Amino acid sequence: MAIGRIQLKSDADVAGIRKAAKVVERALAAAAALIQPGVPTLRLDEAAEAVIREAGGRPAFKGYQQGGGTPPFPGSLCISVNDVVVHGIPSEMPLVEGDVVTLDCGVELEGYFGDFAYTFAVGEISAEAKALLDATRASLYAGIEQATAGNRVGDIGYAVQTYCESRGYGVVRDLVGHGVGKRLHEPPNVPNLGRRGVGKKLQPGLTICIEPMINGGTGDVTVDADGWTVRTADGALSAHFEHMVLVQRGAAEVLSSYDLIEAALATARGESTAAPAAAVAPES
Repeated sequence: MAIGRIQLKSDADVAGIRKAAKVVERALAAAAALIQPGVPTLRLDEAAEAVIREAGGRPAFKGYQQGGGTPPFPGSLCISVNDVVVHGIPSEMPLVEGDVVTLDCGVELEGYFGDFAYTFAVGEISAEAKALLDATRASLYAGIEQATAGNRVGDIGYAVQTYCESRGYGVVRDLVGHGVGKRLHEPPNVPNLGRRGVGKKLQPGLTICIEPMINGGTGDVTVDADGWTVRTADGALSAHFEHMVLVQRGAAEVLSSYDLIEAALATARGESTAAPAAAVAPES
């Protein structure tokens, strides 16, 4: 949970956050290029960490302490497969055709943090799984549309919640987005549900992570004995897309990018990468 006071960012701060976000993008792209059946998730983690270290950054998740006697997080990536919502631990477990896998990456670079996530298909996935991924990603952009100065945190959550619940999906209530920039987790918390006009007012210079975590069944979750791995309570698939956003007057600026990630996926499929895939806009 984010604690402390809200920090509005200067232009210099935003430039530093952008640099950290670019390293996250490159790390996720390196891992994305390896995603295929039979590859252990630990290989993805190693590829991402190598990119982060080469750039002079620090994997922000590795060694992260959440207290309560839980061991520090061991990976550079959170790698969450199928019914794992977030905080999956990299391992020798191989990916399987039809899996969905979320890679969530955090980087500290020169005193600033980047943090965002993307859910991938492993080979061919079911129509049901694809619909979940598409809806989760579209709900992210619905939330971003509400991240404008003068709106409130509840406007973001309301947009995500109504988009997903109207399509029969479960919104995870126990996990939230957050401020980001000079720390990995800053205030305010940014839930994926809410009421319009309620919550902290969004101000120019606020940098936040909007990150819908959406389940194919209910929004209920459980935590494994390792203290980290969060799963859907009913065993349904889960998806998670996250962007870093700068609040300003008018439309928000998205500080993170999926371009290199999607170029890596296109290359792996043997497609042209001249024009990266466009962002998925929310349906009306």
